[in-house]
Amino acid sequence: MVTVEKEDGVAIVTLNRPGAMNALSKALRARLYHVMKQIDGDDDVRAVILTGAGERAFTAGLDLKELGSEPGALGAANAEGADENPVKAIEICSKPVIGAINGVAITGGFEVALACDILIASTNARFADTHARVGILPGWGLSQKLSRIIGISRAKQLSFTGNFLDAATAERWGLVNHVVAPDELMPLARRLAADMASVEPRMMVAYKDLIDKGYAASFGEGLAIEHCISSSANGKVTPQDVEARRLAVQARGRGQ
Repeated sequence: MVTVEKEDGVAIVTLNRPGAMNALSKALRARLYHVMKQIDGDDDVRAVILTGAGERAFTAGLDLKELGSEPGALGAANAEGADENPVKAIEICSKPVIGAINGVAITGGFEVALACDILIASTNARFADTHARVGILPGWGLSQKLSRIIGISRAKQLSFTGNFLDAATAERWGLVNHVVAPDELMPLARRLAADMASVEPRMMVAYKDLIDKGYAASFGEGLAIEHCISSSANGKVTPQDVEARRLAVQARGRGQ
């Protein structure tokens, strides 16, 4: 239900239920947790790409057939454990996660997309928050994250209507960084992931953690967090470290 490919420091994680629009069944959520936990502990992996199988869907969210047929299944919408909550499963990964949105990302699937550090999309991608229409309030972070990314008025428009947001508008609103043709999506994701994988691993993990901690706080608190963490970390950097990295940056610049 979740496949993993590893190459040159990059892990490609694919939600693999294309016949069910990659719906987040209980079994898939458990498998995603184990995959992300394993990747987080794998020193050979420095960046992650998360995508969906096929071109129809990134993921359509929770498996509504499962929710309607299994007593207590609706509890997944507010699950706190990472083995049931796919957003937390993604967030346990300390390495950068690129969401390659290949098709629709609906409701819980939208929340999964928002758990990624960076989003890129194919022209097939569309986003929709249908929580209100299904009669379930979001429990994986969408009501708070979306407004912070695209603005509260736009977020309310999407959530109150349940209408789809196309890829081009998502890019214009700042939800996704790039929109490309379907056959260009994974090549772009691999290029970005390769660039991230070329950064010293401990620095990448520390930088992601610094940004996330600050983003979850107020602006003033975020500045204080940066000062505290940065002062401690930078005090351990030697002049020799700076010179070696300066030369590496120059060499990379000449090659681009």
